[in-house]
Amino acid sequence: MNIEQAAKQLEALGNVTRLQVYRTLVRAGEAGLPVGQIQERLGIPGSTLSHHLQRLLLTGLVTQERQATTLICRASFPAMNGLIGFLADECCADAGCASQAENAA
Repeated sequence: MNIEQAAKQLEALGNVTRLQVYRTLVRAGEAGLPVGQIQERLGIPGSTLSHHLQRLLLTGLVTQERQATTLICRASFPAMNGLIGFLADECCADAGCASQAENAA
């Protein structure tokens, strides 16, 4: 992952509502949730949810799939893992840390 993509994803998650939407989808797992259920769980208007989902879609953190008349949203776990990996990849690279020593042992 490059730093620009990581910055865009972190910026998208930097909004309280988007972070709540994303965490709700992460909790739902691979099955995801219909948009209506996300709206019910979070108690936000449909237009607001649509706006926030669009930002998460644009950064690749969320995917959508239409099943008949239902729109299913899912957290993109590869994108999430990529972002987490990007943040942790260089942990203590210049100083060394207990985590690196424990992993080496």
